Amino acid sequence: APAKVQSALLEAMQERQVTLADTTFPLDDPFWVLATQNPVEQEGVYTLPEAQLDRFSMMLRVGYPSAGEEVEMLQVRMNQTTIERRVSPSDVTVLRAFIQDTVYVDPKVLEYIVRLGRATRDPGGVGRSDLRELLQLGISPRSYQHLLALSRVNAFMHGRTWTLPEDVKEIFCDTARHRIARTVRAQAENVHADAILEELLGAVPIP
Repeated sequence: APAKVQSALLEAMQERQVTLADTTFPLDDPFWVLATQNPVEQEGVYTLPEAQLDRFSMMLRVGYPSAGEEVEMLQVRMNQTTIERRVSPSDVTVLRAFIQDTVYVDPKVLEYIVRLGRATRDPGGVGRSDLRELLQLGISPRSYQHLLALSRVNAFMHGRTWTLPEDVKEIFCDTARHRIARTVRAQAENVHADAILEELLGAVPIP
């Protein structure tokens, strides 16, 4: 994004407010920032710095839909179908509080999250010294909070009130792929972030 947009985005994500001239407007709760990235056209924009990327909980890769889904998209457009709302903003706050109060996290799962995070910064510590030449920057301790919260949500979505290591593994790549920085060698050899993270997932023992 351009520099001015980055500054406004940072204020919204960190301070939960937007400033116009000398007037500040608080943002509602719940509040999300959804950003899209065009992998082709990058003219006039700048890469977000690591500290700002770290504030995004997840990076989801969205490919092309299937042929059937594309046909369904055209049918919805032709029929002018309205999308039915499934959840209200107030429902989200209730669900968030319920997950925080109800979904249990064992200390061993917390240790597993930390071991995964530290493995991105020191692959040699889990016996994968070969990945050091592919990783320039690992994930930050702040990202553990996102990984923990999303793991609890994942457990809830699976109908459980306790978190398993599988919940962490399932969400790990989505949480970490935008936070790690690959070396020039990894980029030259076209080694994707997901491939590196999958190798680390296989190297870190499950509690």
